[in-house]
Amino acid sequence: MSFPYSFATLVPLPVVLPLFAAGLALALWRHPRAQHIISVAALALVLAASIGLLIGADSGPIVVDVGEWAAPVGIDLVADRLSALMLTVSSFVLLCVLLYSLGQGVADGHDKAPVSIYHPTYLVLAAGVANAFLSGDLFNLYVGFEILLAASYVLLTLGGTGERIRAGSIYVVVALLSSVIFLVAIALTYAATGTVNLAQLAERLPDVDPGVRMTLQLLLLLAFGIKAAIFPLSAWLPDSYPTAPAPVTAVFAGLLTKVGVYAIIRTQTLLFPDNRLDTVLMWLALATMVIGILGAVAQNDIKRLLSFTLVSHIGYMIFGIAMASEAGMAASIFYVVHHITVQTTLFLVVGLIERRGGSTSLDKLGGLAKIAPGLAILFFVPAMNLAGIPPLSGFLGKVGLLQEGVAQGTPLTWALVVGSVVTSLLTLYAIVKAWNKAFWQTAPVELPSTGTPRGMVGPTTALVAFGLALTFAAGPLYSYAERAAGNLMQPSTYVDAVFPDDSGRGQGVSSDLVEEEQQQGGDDS
Repeated sequence: MSFPYSFATLVPLPVVLPLFAAGLALALWRHPRAQHIISVAALALVLAASIGLLIGADSGPIVVDVGEWAAPVGIDLVADRLSALMLTVSSFVLLCVLLYSLGQGVADGHDKAPVSIYHPTYLVLAAGVANAFLSGDLFNLYVGFEILLAASYVLLTLGGTGERIRAGSIYVVVALLSSVIFLVAIALTYAATGTVNLAQLAERLPDVDPGVRMTLQLLLLLAFGIKAAIFPLSAWLPDSYPTAPAPVTAVFAGLLTKVGVYAIIRTQTLLFPDNRLDTVLMWLALATMVIGILGAVAQNDIKRLLSFTLVSHIGYMIFGIAMASEAGMAASIFYVVHHITVQTTLFLVVGLIERRGGSTSLDKLGGLAKIAPGLAILFFVPAMNLAGIPPLSGFLGKVGLLQEGVAQGTPLTWALVVGSVVTSLLTLYAIVKAWNKAFWQTAPVELPSTGTPRGMVGPTTALVAFGLALTFAAGPLYSYAERAAGNLMQPSTYVDAVFPDDSGRGQGVSSDLVEEEQQQGGDDS
């Protein structure tokens, strides 16, 4: 498959630019303003490159051979519709959260501004996210996850408080357990197939013994399920995320679990298209929805409440994957894009609430709608979107999932349809409870008179507007998601793009092997 050279040159940029900028920012650790400029410029360029890939990948997957070694010898970066869409949304979110954190630093003054390591670490995190989305190699996907782990642990423990260190320790232990399981799965996969290239695995795994193939699938699902916070592997999340600074919590909630969901989508559709453990995934999706939202209803702190809703709504995405249909996958992709935006926005708004009200405990807040009406609007719009109030994007994504569940008509999909509706209603209840206590009811004590800095309000407003834009652009976005789902349900599209052909990308054979074959040929003659 041929593709424009200009688009191919964009593929490595979302990984290379943040890494280069991270090194430069670290070298300039004594110059905060220079770090700010470098970080913003790098992520702005990554966003521009991602938009270019979003356009280019709509004509077919764009493949780049790292080090000019073609598959299956070398590692490939692959930008197809799904990865390009995830890159674009994540790049915009990362840029907005960075601008929010800069506004927070300016408002707090130099003494409380983010430490010099924040910008390099944040950029490394961005590179890890991009590498995971673009990886065409199972081991390179593992590398992307490890980059995320290292950077996220540093960000989670910024400030060095006892509470953050404790939460960070729980997070890193769980993440390392997931990484070990993933690494074992990679080793067994290579032992069974002789490759870790995703396209080549798609061709070889059908010939592997069914028992071995099932074991590999279960190990990969277990590793990615921990990262995606699927029940019962989600207990670590509500205790880890709320302790971090608002920008860190926001980017974690919006992106990191979605990288796990992306990995499940990629491996389930490409490597195990005919043996997907759909029934198991459906039961897990139902449990994740219901138990997660019951946890949210029981919370009296906004951060913890949103952390439980984060877990709960992962269940919607797994529901779409488990239905193993193009319509279900399209709805799941649309819902992922919606949830990245809305969940990140809500955590940024909670940061503003904490600054204005002095707390995130619902027992200590009140009257914010009167004293900060703009903040009330910033919370209300994404909160209603999360609850799925029509005609917002959350409603549209859920409708797509429910329609496909009803169309399939099995007892289990009907159970998930009912569970989805109940979860949505309980989400609305939890959100309304938070609204009443924080914004409507009278505060038990007088709230501090601290204002909300424009540098923090501006990026939050941009994300709220982006969430609304998803509603107005739902038609084109859903159409793109359907085309992405169509590619996913036909693995040959991905495989044909990755393997060398007449496009001039090479033959995927080491020059040493070529010389060895030539010598053997000469000896035989």
